[in-house]
Amino acid sequence: MDTPTPQFPERLTEGYRAFLDERFSREKSRYEELAESGQTPKIMLIGCCDSRVSPEVIFDASPGEMFVVRNVANLIPQFSPDDQLHGTSAALEYGVQALRVEHIVVLGHGRCGGIRAFADDAQGPLSPGDFIGKWITLIEPAARRTGGRGRNESFEGYVERLALASIQQSLHNLRTFPCIKILEDKGRLQLHGAYFAVATGVLMLLDPETGQFIPAVGEMPKKVQMIRASEAE
Repeated sequence: MDTPTPQFPERLTEGYRAFLDERFSREKSRYEELAESGQTPKIMLIGCCDSRVSPEVIFDASPGEMFVVRNVANLIPQFSPDDQLHGTSAALEYGVQALRVEHIVVLGHGRCGGIRAFADDAQGPLSPGDFIGKWITLIEPAARRTGGRGRNESFEGYVERLALASIQQSLHNLRTFPCIKILEDKGRLQLHGAYFAVATGVLMLLDPETGQFIPAVGEMPKKVQMIRASEAE
């Protein structure tokens, strides 16, 4: 049987046409400048592959403004140079040493499939014998720190608590990279933890002094509050 000829998704072609008509037309000079001078983002963001959590959309970022790396469950391994392939570590090295970013943000989110797969003992990881099963073992230290699921704690509540702990663990792992620790100690690089609630749009930021996640804005816009209220009815 002949293999069908691949057809590029029409949805992407339509989106590209809209991009050309709208955003590219508005920001043509910006793209020309980026092509000529290269990228100089001040912010590096480590996010999840989850299609519902696009950092550029959440933060309304312009082209060239953020250096974004996405992986399953927004995890960061510890510094471990060897002969293996390390995509996230390579991106960190490039962002810090070549681009000289001034901020690194670890962005977790609600309803994360990677966190859920680790937490669900019955279901287990999505692919225990291959890449995902190995990758999400990076969550283990965070799970130990949480003390596991409480006796009266719902599974959903534990998954969200584990997601927050995993963000903190990734920040700890970031500091095992010598170049990151040195620059942070010198005040030339800042590390941040953030959590985006998909259902409500609430962004929480990690307070480094208390270890608690607090809302990024004091009050959600009235338009967003109205939408949430109507959804609850």
